[in-house]
Amino acid sequence: MGNPYHAKAAVVYMSTTGTGDASELLGCTEWTLDMSTDTVEVTAFGDSNKTYVQGLPDISGTLAGFVRDDETKWFSAQGSTDGVKMYLYFSRQTPARYAYGTAWFSLSLNNTVSSANEISGNFTAKGPWTIKTS
Repeated sequence: MGNPYHAKAAVVYMSTTGTGDASELLGCTEWTLDMSTDTVEVTAFGDSNKTYVQGLPDISGTLAGFVRDDETKWFSAQGSTDGVKMYLYFSRQTPARYAYGTAWFSLSLNNTVSSANEISGNFTAKGPWTIKTS
């Protein structure tokens, strides 16, 4: 049985354009990736239960973290007219396992008197996404 990863070692690499080089996204504390697949019902008379055919994955996700004065990629990426490259690593210790693809990125900021300046973003696929597992 394999060992699980602790999320403290996760890391995100992102470019600010679709053709730029990706580098570590500083201040990032969280990422999610949803690779849900569309299904279409094809149930016919006489079937014993509903049946479906599988469509395409609908790739989307989120990033979250804290604003840092030495990181501008969050802001530059959201204005990119040709998308960004993203690499979502499960762990720095096992860099052979990660999800990657190109995406459209949008930015959100949250500031409260009792918290550090928070930053987050949503992304959707611009092109194919893959999970590299070895």
